[in-house]
Amino acid sequence: MLGIPVRYLLKHPLVAAELAASPVQVWTTVLDSYIARREQLRPQCEYYSDRNWEQQLHFQLGVEWPCKMTSEFWTLWQVVISELDAKGIQAGPQSFLGWNDGDAGLVRAIWCLTRHLRPQHVVETGVAHGVTSRFILEALERNGEGHLWSIDLPPLERDWRKQVGIAVNDRLASRWSYIKGPSRLRLSKVLAQFGHLGLFVHDSLHSERNVRFELDRAWPQLRPGGAVVLDDIDANWGFRSFTENTSGHQHLIAEAEPFVPI
Repeated sequence: MLGIPVRYLLKHPLVAAELAASPVQVWTTVLDSYIARREQLRPQCEYYSDRNWEQQLHFQLGVEWPCKMTSEFWTLWQVVISELDAKGIQAGPQSFLGWNDGDAGLVRAIWCLTRHLRPQHVVETGVAHGVTSRFILEALERNGEGHLWSIDLPPLERDWRKQVGIAVNDRLASRWSYIKGPSRLRLSKVLAQFGHLGLFVHDSLHSERNVRFELDRAWPQLRPGGAVVLDDIDANWGFRSFTENTSGHQHLIAEAEPFVPI
């Protein structure tokens, strides 16, 4: 098994060059990538989306439907995508090293959860252009309370690193802590800073091993009525494994929506 990560380092000199500066972080990243590739040899885990998931979500939250916050969301969506376009960033599918920016359904669900639950502490893993981060921060700002911790391992390429979190503007900086590094090395330390967690968003490495690592640590710290959001659950068996082995929760599965340009 160890031979694969070593060969990976030899093929990726930029990774090898950073090994001396942060050997634990690089080794963790290489090992995570190796295990994620091994997981892909398994049969795909099938999930089925819930009809009217958005209405059901608001019913579970005990708030009215249609949601008054939806118009706020679409107005802000136009603003955020326009700002990115002005910066030369074409947000959307596979726009960040082959990964997607948050689709409108995912981000809208997170927006409504943040606005209705009014969490004091929000943690997300994975940032990319920071579209989801921006909406969480805007929701916290409108709530007048709360802070977001975003954990993300930035790309090695300098040009891509400059784009991490580019959707977040300076006006929201006081509510945002950007933590560089893999969640396996950073998440527990972040969670230890506060006694309870209002909202957790997984959008980092989509492997069962990583999903379970993050959920197994975030779930016990959720306050009563708190929520977890996972992106791309069909990429691995992590969500299935967690729900089958964890009680005391309700869950909804939403179909991804096509990217909505301006």
